[in-house]
Amino acid sequence: MKATVLAAAVIGLTSSSATASILTIGSGLARSCFEAAEDRSATFQNVQVCNRALVEESLTREDRVATHVNRGILRLVNREFQGAEADFDRALAMDPSEPDAWLNKAVSRLRQGDSAAALPMISRAIELKTRRPALAFYTRAIANEDRGDVRAAYADFVRARQLEPKWDLPARELTRFQVRQR
Repeated sequence: MKATVLAAAVIGLTSSSATASILTIGSGLARSCFEAAEDRSATFQNVQVCNRALVEESLTREDRVATHVNRGILRLVNREFQGAEADFDRALAMDPSEPDAWLNKAVSRLRQGDSAAALPMISRAIELKTRRPALAFYTRAIANEDRGDVRAAYADFVRARQLEPKWDLPARELTRFQVRQR
């Protein structure tokens, strides 16, 4: 099996929630865990599928990393921040260069109101070439705006729109800004 990280969620201004699920190619419990994370179907049964994948399946390192991230997403959807971050930390312990583990951990911190902690994690995800950079710039824009850095927030919303012009959220956010010449 091979895992590819895909960022596949949106961050809202008032309740930040983004996730970057990890695609597992093939069949089995790890694949079902990915599908649950992709669908944001965070039922008890789906979390158990992820648990079983980690215990019962012979996973490659990449798929084990992916399954931790995907289980973390399900926990994040359920607002189980401590468990979600534990999963993201496990993924990062196995692969510190996994950008979407960094991005998801940042989202967890944002959802808990800690934009200061989220910012370096988002920047790390960008440095490591997250597969959905527009989502990372959008997430960083929200964190920057929350911290009062309106210029940086504006620049990140613009960058997110440039990277994914068909994604309507960055464009909508940009309508709130007025750019004035000095």
